[in-house]
Amino acid sequence: MLIVTGGAGFIGSNLVRELNRRGRTDLLVVDDLEQGHKYRNLADLVIQDYMDRSEFRTRIEAGQMKGSIEAILHNGACTDTMGTDGRRMLDHNFGDSKAILDFAISRRIPLVYASSAAIYGRSRAFEVDPRNECPLNLYGWSKLVFDQHVRSRIAEAESTVVGLRYFNVYGPREQHKGRMMSVLHQLLAQLRSEGVCRLFEGTDGFAHGEQVRDFIFVDDIVDILLFFAEGPIRKGIYNAGTGEAHSFNAIARTLIHLLGQGRIDYIPFPENLRGHYQSYTQADIRALRAAGYDRPFTPLETGIQKTLMAIGD
Repeated sequence: MLIVTGGAGFIGSNLVRELNRRGRTDLLVVDDLEQGHKYRNLADLVIQDYMDRSEFRTRIEAGQMKGSIEAILHNGACTDTMGTDGRRMLDHNFGDSKAILDFAISRRIPLVYASSAAIYGRSRAFEVDPRNECPLNLYGWSKLVFDQHVRSRIAEAESTVVGLRYFNVYGPREQHKGRMMSVLHQLLAQLRSEGVCRLFEGTDGFAHGEQVRDFIFVDDIVDILLFFAEGPIRKGIYNAGTGEAHSFNAIARTLIHLLGQGRIDYIPFPENLRGHYQSYTQADIRALRAAGYDRPFTPLETGIQKTLMAIGD
């Protein structure tokens, strides 16, 4: 059996979809369906079992999980980058993750978990190194504190323990995320409703709409997850990005081109985001390549086309 936490979410459900495609249905999905509409991400997929995140944590801490577990693919998290409830954020992103790490190490179960490029904050260097880690928000810090805990314990692990610092992931099955959807889906929603893409005016020395991020298609993230889960024992934290950066203007122009309509408007940069916003990210993927992951990444326009096809546009 494989365990997929956050399995009803964006990346988790795409992971379940790929596992189904590979013939795997012996899957335990763990999630929190307080937002009940997330069930739609699993409605066309096949799983063996489902468990609420609180029950799962209780059972692994009590030693009540039975059966053979091949790997844990841990994507469950509170992903609200504007969240201010520290207790909730840390309970999800640190407490749950720590319990899962304890369980995986004690049972020698391979664990691949989601970290985040939010850890780098305003850094201009994106190599996995404590010198580059300066999160700008509570979410980023909650991810960093777990990475630090993993570093303190990774030597004792006798099985795979890998953290993946996701950069800007986009693709199908993220419509439930509301204001936390990727830039692609936010701009697509604006084009559909108003025919306009609204981008921020210049910030941090970047021109209007020229803030850049490392955008990675969700299928590539899934491929990296399974590369580490299924391979030989590896231990460490790796960037999960393409190593290339694209501007928000590039995303908007590609959408307008593919849809055949729309324009770009630039709006003032929100005051509440000043000092808390990443205007630039670009993954250093040398360690990922050195670990043996040599597959090409989906080109941006191809990923956008695949996303539009998957959601019916």
